[in-house]
Amino acid sequence: MAEKGLDFKHKEVIDINNAKRLGFVQDVCADLKTGAITSIIVPGESKLKGFFNTGNNIEIPWQKVKSIGEDIILVEI
Repeated sequence: MAEKGLDFKHKEVIDINNAKRLGFVQDVCADLKTGAITSIIVPGESKLKGFFNTGNNIEIPWQKVKSIGEDIILVEI
């Protein structure tokens, strides 16, 4: 998964466990020392267990990203 942060901006995030659309990537967090992506952020309600709630946003750890397609990012939450 060698994607750039800006490449994620127009991709929709879908949970593969329940096929729920979580929204479109709003932002990407990275480790400034290594440059590695650490999480993606989508807007929405944060009623998901084990994920950070940054206001109304859902922060999904990079380890939960399972596949990245041309238009869609699949995550396992």
